[in-house]
Amino acid sequence: MPLAQALAEFKVNVLQCESLIANAHKTDHVGVPILPALDQQQITVAAFLNTFIAWETFLELSITELMIGAKAIGGKPIVKFVNAKNYGAATDMLMGTNRYFDYGNHDFVRKIVNIYFELGYPFEPHLSSINSELCDIRTIRNSCAHITSSTQRNLESLALRLLSNPHNGITVYKLLASVDPTSLTNDTVFLTYKKKLVVAAELIARG
Repeated sequence: MPLAQALAEFKVNVLQCESLIANAHKTDHVGVPILPALDQQQITVAAFLNTFIAWETFLELSITELMIGAKAIGGKPIVKFVNAKNYGAATDMLMGTNRYFDYGNHDFVRKIVNIYFELGYPFEPHLSSINSELCDIRTIRNSCAHITSSTQRNLESLALRLLSNPHNGITVYKLLASVDPTSLTNDTVFLTYKKKLVVAAELIARG
């Protein structure tokens, strides 16, 4: 799969996630929400998780395709230190002796691309530039998947840093739906992260 296709599929998927959240919060002609609050919450969290999965999928496709010999959209030569004959061989090399490769772990991804490609190009410096955001997204994802005292504590710490005041007991939904104080267009926290992922994917795919 050419990187252009991987990028296009990623954009379609995250746009669908954004659309799901927007539709879930639609109101009727007098301003009453069409869906119950619980539905809004569950749809928003599911859309965030699907965005996370779309990002993982984009990374997997772009890394494996470059290992096989694909080129970035911009056509700049990519110096690689590995040569896989097909997709299966590429994924086997990434897994090594493990059962799977965790594309959601940004530390693993950054390490592997720097091993397989000279200076990590075309993934670097773009992954490093959003390292903090990738950490945040993983924190939120962990809070979706595992409800424990530690994940809740991490979520509350993230909310404090992002929103500049304590939010004890905050949920994933409330954080994602909160207005990002740093946004000049009143984007939600979800939209801020989504836009950063799209920009990073675009830069990676174009080389």
